[in-house]
Amino acid sequence: MSISVFAVTFDAHDARAAAAFWAEALGRTVDTGADETRATVAADPAVPGSRIGFRQVPEDKTVKNRMHFDLVTDDFDAEVARLTGLGATKRDEVDAGIHYATLADPEGNEFDLIAR
Repeated sequence: MSISVFAVTFDAHDARAAAAFWAEALGRTVDTGADETRATVAADPAVPGSRIGFRQVPEDKTVKNRMHFDLVTDDFDAEVARLTGLGATKRDEVDAGIHYATLADPEGNEFDLIAR
């Protein structure tokens, strides 16, 4: 096959700020040259296609994401606290066979944090 994922890219008002949040959340770095119009979070070398991009758009986010990250952790409460400390907002917490919380990054993009 001659196709592969290069990155997942999100719309943002401030691409550099969105990238900074996700770089800190995932323990990565923001690639050189980031500004408010475009920024990328460096890929995890062990995970092909794991670069995360952000591009500035003028419109606000108005509906739920059609795609989101599912993150998993062994220390659920500490990670919820750390992510909200970085600027995420906790939207919901569910314990229905799988314990997880839905959060939103500072741009309003939802993601789930799952307790392992």
